[in-house]
Amino acid sequence: MAKISDSDRHIYYEKVKPYVSMTKALLKTEKDLLQETKKNLTDAPLRKLTLVDEMLNLASNYLAVNGVSHAVLKVKNEEALNDARKSLYKAVIYFEEVVSNAIDAPFSDYEDKLAEIESFDQNQRYSLVRKIGFAIDLLEQAYGDNSKWRWTFVELEGRFAATAKNILNLRNVYVNMSPQSQYYDSTVYHLRLTKKLLTQAADRYREKYELNTGAMHDFKTGIAFLSALRRIHIILSEAEDAESVKKKLTIWKTKLDADIKKQEIEKKEIAARGLS
Repeated sequence: MAKISDSDRHIYYEKVKPYVSMTKALLKTEKDLLQETKKNLTDAPLRKLTLVDEMLNLASNYLAVNGVSHAVLKVKNEEALNDARKSLYKAVIYFEEVVSNAIDAPFSDYEDKLAEIESFDQNQRYSLVRKIGFAIDLLEQAYGDNSKWRWTFVELEGRFAATAKNILNLRNVYVNMSPQSQYYDSTVYHLRLTKKLLTQAADRYREKYELNTGAMHDFKTGIAFLSALRRIHIILSEAEDAESVKKKLTIWKTKLDADIKKQEIEKKEIAARGLS
């Protein structure tokens, strides 16, 4: 790596000054909103959605700092990228607190949470979901393909997929899918994106299990995302798609059962060798 000149370093610090100021302002906004939430619980869920948005702005701010570093110093700003990652995690955590983190659960289990954000309409919901997804994509691209955080993103993407699903009001989905509805476009696109995210989360957890951890809970989480996808297809009366996912689920569960049995046999063999 070429040595960074004092001139380039000076240019960099001058260019990031506005972002440093914005970071301080956004962190203060977060602190103030959290204090307001503790004082007044009535509108807490809506404030949490504002917090989600503010944390996305914060992540974008850190990504901009990394962009300046790339342009001026020709290197990544790892600190800025890590701060962006932490901000995105905060955004998803605040989102989970509003709509639940359930992966595969009946809508009735978290319906009461959505009642608290009824004024946050479907167009706003889809816009927020798109913004989160875009921010995650930008961060992954900024880290690059060989990042040590590769497998960490599996969890972040999965948690995002669950919240993207859970903020959909499935009681209104048929009404909103009417071409006459003002929410037609956002509902159709939101559903399409949700199916894509659930599929991706399932496949990524299976990949993590196969290539990284070998941990059964990762495989089981992938299966839960597939089950959630099938539940959506059933709710939407998409029988063919539901059946296709069911077949995939059967294959995955068979593989899981076989791996569990294999693991148990290996444990017994190790124990037997230890006793001999």
